[in-house]
Amino acid sequence: MLYIILNFFPRIIYAYTHGSPVLGADFQTCLTELKNGTYGDKGGADNNGQVVAVSNATAISYSVCKRVCGTRQEPFEWIAFSQKFSSWLLPWLALVPQLPFGANNKLENLESVILAVGSPTLAAYSLALTALNGRWIRRRFDCYHYPNSQKAAQLLINLQQAPLRVVTENGLFASLVVLPQNDAWWKEIVIQLDYTHSWSVSTITSLVWVIVAFCFTTTNSFTGKQADFIGSDNGQSVSSVWLWLLPIVIGWLQISPKCDYDRLHRAIRCANLKAFIATPTGKPESLGTPAVSLRSHEDDGLYRDKQCTAPIYNYARLFSSAKVAEEMANMFSAASTRWNKYIPVDRDAWRQSEDGIRPNKANRTGTRSQVEAYCAPVRQLRDNQWKLGVCSRAFMASIFALGLQWGTTGSAILVSFLTPTRGLGCRSGSYVIYGVLSTIVWLLLVFSNALDYHLKNTENGHTQFKWIVHAVPVFFRRCGKIIALVNSVWIVLTCLFQFSNFYDQCYCNSSVLSLGSTRAYNVITLLPADIVFLRLLYIGGLGLSVGVALIYAIFMSILIDPIKEDR
Repeated sequence: MLYIILNFFPRIIYAYTHGSPVLGADFQTCLTELKNGTYGDKGGADNNGQVVAVSNATAISYSVCKRVCGTRQEPFEWIAFSQKFSSWLLPWLALVPQLPFGANNKLENLESVILAVGSPTLAAYSLALTALNGRWIRRRFDCYHYPNSQKAAQLLINLQQAPLRVVTENGLFASLVVLPQNDAWWKEIVIQLDYTHSWSVSTITSLVWVIVAFCFTTTNSFTGKQADFIGSDNGQSVSSVWLWLLPIVIGWLQISPKCDYDRLHRAIRCANLKAFIATPTGKPESLGTPAVSLRSHEDDGLYRDKQCTAPIYNYARLFSSAKVAEEMANMFSAASTRWNKYIPVDRDAWRQSEDGIRPNKANRTGTRSQVEAYCAPVRQLRDNQWKLGVCSRAFMASIFALGLQWGTTGSAILVSFLTPTRGLGCRSGSYVIYGVLSTIVWLLLVFSNALDYHLKNTENGHTQFKWIVHAVPVFFRRCGKIIALVNSVWIVLTCLFQFSNFYDQCYCNSSVLSLGSTRAYNVITLLPADIVFLRLLYIGGLGLSVGVALIYAIFMSILIDPIKEDR
């Protein structure tokens, strides 16, 4: 980082203020002098790295390149840098603010941005997990024919971004399920949550800008000069590595997550004013302790992620949200089963309604013990059943996330790797680092969440080491976030380096990382066959990244189903 500050940015400032490029390497001049015999008869190579006479050379060996061209980069040119930056990178950076945030402070919102940019794998995983959980909740509640069952499904889907807490003791939630007086509570909570983080003028403008800029710059890169293909500096790989952002933004807009922290709290508080609880006498009373609420802050480093309402943290609520949904589903299942058998809550005779269509609300009244019994499971369900479902959804979300990450980043790596000089160099190596670190961040955070849930639900006999055991998930979480911060800075710097000719030096252009210093060579002049190959390569890389992003977006659209009305 210190090297960048002392070497890279002064070059930009100098070029901008003086209006001229900073002195640096001139590879074309070096090749011309080599072919003229200025540096002897050694060091010439063709574009495949084979040694040839210097008079026929189109490439220079790495050792000779360092000696005759030096170790500095090609001159920095402000005009070229600004054009490439504004065309290839700036539209993507402008699209980042369209990701949903909604945390209760600016630092958490900034952290969610860093996590998304530093780990597209985590961003894609949380989105896929949200869509899969929503589909599971819809299917779970679809078979219930009890009043407000679909509103309960809508509540669970809308509050995936919140630390939902449901109290089942003392008949609290059972009263919400059974009592007809609480129909107003269900109606109120649905109304309060009926707002969208969806399409707006700014969002549509950002999306259109990105798509149009992507189409124009890509088209121009295929119709430009042949020299633009040298060094893979035309921005194809940059667009590929950022293309994951487009389906992520579109996917969240389709889901329209409810992630405004303050608004969610207000919605639940307002609804709880209309809630009633069954009493031992059978006369409902106003609810004192809320049956549904958002968990307050706990002294737990890992819990901060669960409490943060930014949707990227949905990975941290995987088990807790599924457990709450399963508890609610089991109670509605029990009530629906008895309701379909025409069993009233008070165990009296079933009462017919006056119009013969709508059920008589008197069948849903009773004492607290009767209400609790009405929601008690008809048969004992295995605790591992819902956990198995959680694991299967997490596995599917992982496939989607890794596919999007490595489909887009892999395309950038492929384009940079196969551009002469072929091999692992500074450009392709930078993208490899970005993809690997992104995957590591995802692994650390997901593993920390799973480990935290396991430790909190498993008896630990070594109580004296309990604090150490529970500190491990927090350690993994913090490591993941630090790596995400480094990776987000890294990918932006990588793009800046590519546009500023920072990578256009003997070491980077010679693919020393894979070929080694003795076999490395720097391709300077591209042949017509190379140009044809590069055009096909860029088309293939573009097709790979766009195809993967499109497949991810299509699957997310298929997984998002509308909520059904209560029957």
